Amino acid sequence: MKIIKNALKEGRTVLSEHESKSVLAYYQIPVSREILVDNTETLMEALQEIGYPAVLKGCSSEISHKTEKGLIYLDIRNENEARNAFDKITKDIGGLKGSVLVQEMIKGQRELVIGLTRDPQFGPCVMFGLGGIFTEILKDISFRLAPLEKRDALEMMQDIKAHKILDAIRGMEPADKDMLVDILIKVGKIGLENEEVKEIDINPVILSGSKPVAADALIILEKPNV
Repeated sequence: MKIIKNALKEGRTVLSEHESKSVLAYYQIPVSREILVDNTETLMEALQEIGYPAVLKGCSSEISHKTEKGLIYLDIRNENEARNAFDKITKDIGGLKGSVLVQEMIKGQRELVIGLTRDPQFGPCVMFGLGGIFTEILKDISFRLAPLEKRDALEMMQDIKAHKILDAIRGMEPADKDMLVDILIKVGKIGLENEEVKEIDINPVILSGSKPVAADALIILEKPNV
């Protein structure tokens, strides 16, 4: 893929969030609507297109932990809030090469994680689990080797302790498991078709109603062995 090859040509092994999501979108994985902006004029144009409430994020291949660095502003409701957030992000990014991402605010109370890691012996392994801030704390995840079939993906969903989060609970509709199956299969496909992809981390995948949407993503690369 051009995005991947360009990054490696530039000596980078980390794709920005926007680049990572562009790879996912190429494989028809549902991602949040977003626009990359560099100044207040394009910021206002982007907000007109995305609409409120919006999310503003610092976006750079040099930044992987945006929350810890205070580079995410959620639930932006008006132009004044957007300008303030834009100014703070631009200041905090400082000398790093990056822009600001204007993103739709995905509403949903359930967060999942989907990913991939390339094992030196077995190749690309797909991961599914409980997402958001609980990913590293609870480590409620399951793995399968790519390529995945529908049966494998459904088993992964059932393997996690919190599998009932996918059911109809507290007035929330059940997760669209067919869409989740499709995403898991396609993540495996990315790993199989792009040997430069070392890791994929899609976290969170927010259930907006029943539909899973990738709200954040990170892809890490490595130069393939020739």
